Amino acid sequence: MKLNSREDLINLRRNCAAAVGNEELRILVCAGSGCIAGGSLKILEKLRELMAERGLAACVELREHIDHGNAVGLKRSGCHGFCEMGPLIRLEPAGVLYCRVSVSDCEEIIEKTVIGGEIIDRLLYSEDGISYKKQEDIPFYKKQKRVALEHCGHIDAESIDEYIAVGGYSALEKALFELSSEEIIAEVSESGLRGRGGAGYPTGRKWAQAAAHTDAPVKYVICNGDEGDPGAFMDRSIMEGDPHRVIEGMIIAGIAIGAEKGCIYVRAEYPVAVDRLRKAAVEAEALGILGRNILGSGRSFELQINRGAGAFVCGEGSAMISSIEGRRGTPRAKPPRSVDVGLYGAPTALNNVETLANVPVIINNGAAAFKAVGTENNSGTKAFALTGNIKHTGLIEVPMGTTLREIVFNIGGGVKTGTFKAVQIGGPSGGCLTEEHLDLPLDFDSTEKIGAIIGSGGLVVMGNDICMVEIARFFMNFTKNQSCGKCTACRKGITGIQAILERITSGEGVPEDLDEIERLSDLVRACSLCGLGKTAPNPVMSTLKYFRDEYEAHVTDKKCPAKVCKALFEIRIEPDKCIGCTKCAANCPAGAISGRLMRAHRIDPRKCTRCRICVDGCPADAITEV
Repeated sequence: MKLNSREDLINLRRNCAAAVGNEELRILVCAGSGCIAGGSLKILEKLRELMAERGLAACVELREHIDHGNAVGLKRSGCHGFCEMGPLIRLEPAGVLYCRVSVSDCEEIIEKTVIGGEIIDRLLYSEDGISYKKQEDIPFYKKQKRVALEHCGHIDAESIDEYIAVGGYSALEKALFELSSEEIIAEVSESGLRGRGGAGYPTGRKWAQAAAHTDAPVKYVICNGDEGDPGAFMDRSIMEGDPHRVIEGMIIAGIAIGAEKGCIYVRAEYPVAVDRLRKAAVEAEALGILGRNILGSGRSFELQINRGAGAFVCGEGSAMISSIEGRRGTPRAKPPRSVDVGLYGAPTALNNVETLANVPVIINNGAAAFKAVGTENNSGTKAFALTGNIKHTGLIEVPMGTTLREIVFNIGGGVKTGTFKAVQIGGPSGGCLTEEHLDLPLDFDSTEKIGAIIGSGGLVVMGNDICMVEIARFFMNFTKNQSCGKCTACRKGITGIQAILERITSGEGVPEDLDEIERLSDLVRACSLCGLGKTAPNPVMSTLKYFRDEYEAHVTDKKCPAKVCKALFEIRIEPDKCIGCTKCAANCPAGAISGRLMRAHRIDPRKCTRCRICVDGCPADAITEV
């Protein structure tokens, strides 16, 4: 079936919405990458199998019962966000969330919930003795405002009909038949939407710059799905859970700037996202929403999906363009910028996934509604990935300007072990936020003032058992390996900083190393070609600023306060406490512990790997770290 007019789309939306309403029960099994790894697809298959055995019709495709009215919809949704509690199942229309579901729970779910209409209390989320039946009442969700993520976990991630049923492509319909290109750009500009990929550049301004090339025979829209920051998975979850939202945003961008061709660049490590985007593109083209003469409007937009090979530097615009063109992914000097000379030399609007996912909301609801959320000059919401030492790891979305305290303690539940020490924000390009920054509003401008960046939105929470020097070494090592090596400042400077950090964490650092780190960091920032090099020193400079005492302990006292750097601490057995049980010797993987039964044991420091197995397993607490 091909939609040849606006009326065809309106009629299909009406039918799809009615079909959703006919489902007395909808079972949405999370099929984001995290829950898939936890076995959610096996749960989905088991539920389908059990329903078939009992003669229950499991409607997998919405179109199966547009004309029929099957009672139960069994769907694979995108990420629900509450990753710590996965695999997850949402039950609609009640909004019930089942947590940590396993295949062994499926029979009880069918018997009690599907057939009996009962809620299984043991599968509900509980906190402080309170069980939450509705997903939206759970503290993790209650304090969020989900806009870009609004459909993730609530619709079938692989169905264009379900997307249309909840209003999908209505913004495109409006852009095609009610707004001019200039009006679209004006609306996006007025909304204050800024790029969610890290730089925070105003989206409307970028589109206006690309649109200004009215004599260009060809223009392009690129969606940056090359999310490479360690600990970040916001864009992946949107592509997996709401691929049509991304495509709709891209088509609207194409209408705005006068482009009829688009490309989504996705890292190859995201196979689920790639598969769902491809399926979404095929479905959209079959319906007449992609391709030539969209909905009979005379407008066209063709889409291709490119897989990146995993190079972190290809997240930078000019390097990505080089990669799409089939060349080595390296950045180039600017100007010219991609809005003037981009893909194949044509004007190009390049936006990241989350940015484009906000566009349909702005077109549908208006700029004023979007600006009503967030802070001045930082409109809307921002998605963050919470990882590290935190009770509730997962994917969240909050208004711009939400404080770090609110995110870490009220949404994330606080640190899992020990006490809060810092948050690494923005991945290898970001910086460390400490306890003194807990009340800092997280937006582009506030973080920039303290020498950090929001980046794509990764938040790695760290407790007091983390060595900040080692954290800096880890990120510098990552950046060194990911640098394309084109410019000398980045190639040599980052390598030099990383080598110094290696010496310091190995117990060979000297006080002068700290001044040399600062000198090299300034050089790398000033002289690098692209954002990778210019922001690479951020983790080391922010940790040096806020945790200088830890650096000084490493280089002066030859001690690692957190007892993480293995060359800077030893594990010893206190003879007067050792009971000679031999448990430590039996469990030591390196054979570093010796001693006789009922006699004090000893550790050979030359063999000891500091794995801490003996520390954790000693019944007499006789083994200490010094």
